[in-house]
Amino acid sequence: MAVILPDSLLARYERFSLYNSPYRAHDGGCAIDLYPGTLTDGRTTAAPSPVSGIVRETKTVRAPPKPYAPEHDHLILIDCEGPAGLEGLTARVLHVEPNVAAGDRVAAGDSLGTLVRAGFFAPWVDNHLHVGFREPDQNPHRASGSLPLEVGVEIEPLAWDGTGRVVATGDTYAVLDTPTHPEPGSRFVGVGADGGEPSETRRSSSERRSDGGGVLDGGLPHYDGGGLLGLENSPEGPVFLNGDRLGTVEGRTITWDDVVVTANGEPITGLSLFCARDADFGAKLICPDRPFSIGESVAVSVQPDPLP
Repeated sequence: MAVILPDSLLARYERFSLYNSPYRAHDGGCAIDLYPGTLTDGRTTAAPSPVSGIVRETKTVRAPPKPYAPEHDHLILIDCEGPAGLEGLTARVLHVEPNVAAGDRVAAGDSLGTLVRAGFFAPWVDNHLHVGFREPDQNPHRASGSLPLEVGVEIEPLAWDGTGRVVATGDTYAVLDTPTHPEPGSRFVGVGADGGEPSETRRSSSERRSDGGGVLDGGLPHYDGGGLLGLENSPEGPVFLNGDRLGTVEGRTITWDDVVVTANGEPITGLSLFCARDADFGAKLICPDRPFSIGESVAVSVQPDPLP
């Protein structure tokens, strides 16, 4: 059984991702990260509830030890009353220090508390709610085992030729001004996979289109795999971006090849790929060991790793 997340739920958030995580809870797109903030305001602390219902339990849980984050996180369990299609399920929400308690009734959009950055977070990850859903008879405390999720909104794949200018930076990332959301706030978009043209026959940026290849989701290649969203069928075979082969998709889950992402010819950690509806949308480079300057021109490519 797949849980369909409606537009009324997703529209409360600026971004979402099913696959951009290293943790097993996201395997096969069985959890979603919901980001209230934009790329340039990624450290917001607001935590609007994705569902309405009764809080069953709140619990402090251990997180992986990291030198920059506390070793504890928080789990909030909500017995769902809405939105439509989610009634009777149990929502699991992580990364929120709760201001609610067992027995409280919450409406969708109500504050659940304050977003926290626990040891589950890599330093480049922005604040978000991690959400999964279980049947009422399933163990709600296990990290894995949530139901597979489908997003009940259209996601528009945007063509991107791999170039852009840096418009925002942090200690571990840089954001480019491309691809550009054609109508911010109206719908979700993401970087589109292409039809797999060989690199030597790439079209120019003015001629490129996504070729209906779906939207890329995940950490390329710094997390084990990714997803290909927004397609009605279940594709199988190689996945490309600008003619560069990324990996192989089965269903909607991508296994990355042994590849390296380069920016201006130099390796970086990778690309953060997700769906967004805000005006700040643009390619996000993960580059803790490589500083970039505002206004700097960047050309990104994906190449086979010479040392797999």
